Amino acid sequence: MPTEAMPDLFKALDELVYVRKRLKSGATLYHSGGHCHALYVVKTGFVKTENLHDDGRVQITGFYMAGEMFGFDGIETNAHACTSVAIEDSEICTIPIENIEKIGPNQMHLQHHFYKLMSREIVRDHTMMMLLGSMHGEERLAAFILNLSQRLLMRGYSPYHLVLRMKREEIGSYLGLKVETISRIFSKFQEMGLMNVHQKNIQILNVQGLKELIGQHIGK
Repeated sequence: MPTEAMPDLFKALDELVYVRKRLKSGATLYHSGGHCHALYVVKTGFVKTENLHDDGRVQITGFYMAGEMFGFDGIETNAHACTSVAIEDSEICTIPIENIEKIGPNQMHLQHHFYKLMSREIVRDHTMMMLLGSMHGEERLAAFILNLSQRLLMRGYSPYHLVLRMKREEIGSYLGLKVETISRIFSKFQEMGLMNVHQKNIQILNVQGLKELIGQHIGK
């Protein structure tokens, strides 16, 4: 079951939320180049962000689950640098930038919740990009699985049983690996006794083994 912190968080954010949007799987929330007027929090479901290269290739830049905030890519230029797409049926809380700017001194509790959430997502994304940029294929996939595990734990779910909402191709795009490589590494991890893999269901058997594989802990 989720922790009690999640309902508390959404209750606090209610004062900032302008509207909640329901997205069907595959639906787009915002497009690259579109005007950035809000930040977003996943209430239910799963969302990805992606970039389209000039040669037609799609690069996944992030995955976001319930309780996580995204949309920071458009703050500096007022235009989104990527496109946001629902991986499964999702409900998204829309927080207009102008509402954030109006947070007053008498709303310190709200300010605390919001900035804590925003800081956590920025640090997490930065940490993952730094780690993935210096890792080999097996290390990248291990870091990715550990990162998802920690995020589930923070939300009160089991960190040992994961249901991958994204396709193998999407994981490969995010990690910079071919889908065949992703499948091969999953098979190797299973042979090593690190995890059981059955389609999208992952059971982590040896957390310490995964950590030792990448040589360091994934930052929260």
